[in-house]
Amino acid sequence: MTLLHRVRVAAQRIGLDVNRFPQCSLDYRVVQLILRSRIDVVLDVGANRGQYGAMLRRFGYRGRIVSFEPLHEPLRTLRHRAATDPLWKVFPYALGDRNRTVDVNVAGNGCASSSVLPMLSRHAEACPESRYVDVQEAEQFRLDAVWPQVAGPEDRVFLKLDVQGYEGAVLEGAADRVGQCTGLQMEVSCVPLYEGGLLLEDALGIAQRRYGMTLAALVPGFSDSRTGQMLQCDAVFLREGARAGRRGSTDDAALGRP
Repeated sequence: MTLLHRVRVAAQRIGLDVNRFPQCSLDYRVVQLILRSRIDVVLDVGANRGQYGAMLRRFGYRGRIVSFEPLHEPLRTLRHRAATDPLWKVFPYALGDRNRTVDVNVAGNGCASSSVLPMLSRHAEACPESRYVDVQEAEQFRLDAVWPQVAGPEDRVFLKLDVQGYEGAVLEGAADRVGQCTGLQMEVSCVPLYEGGLLLEDALGIAQRRYGMTLAALVPGFSDSRTGQMLQCDAVFLREGARAGRRGSTDDAALGRP
C-alpha cells in the first residue's frame, strides 16, 4: 500500500477524500473549459458565500466575476470575499422571470439549499439539516433587465446557475441573452427535490435544443447518504466551437456578434 493510499484511506474514515492536485479535481476541469473558451465574464447566480468565485480564482480564472446573492447572511461573506478583488462585482438580489419582490425560503444548511420554491420531502429526508428555517423577502430582477450592467456586446459570457430548482425562471427572465452566452452551467436535480423545479432531462433539452449548446461535463453533487443515489449534479454546456476559443465562428455570426 502506497503512502498516498494509506493517507487517503485514513482520511476517508473521517469523511474526507484525498486526490492528486489539481488535475483530479472536477472543478479544475470545469475551469479549464472556461479558460479554453476564453470567457470574459462569469455570471454566478445564487452565489451563496462566493464558493464558486473563489474556486474560479483558485484554478486560474482571472476574468470578471459578477455574483448575485439575495440572502443577508451569505451576502455578508460574499461581499467580504470579493472586496479585495477589483474584477469581482456583487449584486444583492435574486434573478427570475419577473421584476418583483419574492419570498426566499432559507435553508438550515448555511442557506445552501435555499429556494423560492417549496422543498419536497425527498430532499428534506435525504438531508434533514437542509429543511427551511426562515423566509426572507428579496428583490428579484430579470437577467435581461440587468444585462447591460454586467456584460458588454463583445463579451464572452459564462452563465452559472445554482438556484435550487428555480433555473427555469432565471432562464425565462434572461430571454434571448442566454443565446448570446458562450457557456452555461446549471445545478439541476436528478429526481424531484423542489416543487416545479427543473430536472436534469429538461435542462439537457433546453440547453441543446433551445440554446444550441453541447454538453461538455457533468459534475456530481448532492447525494442521498442512505442509498448513495445522486440527487443533484452540475451540467456544463458550451456553444459549439467555444472550446477552441474562436471568435467569429458560425454561432457568433448567427447571433449577430462580431
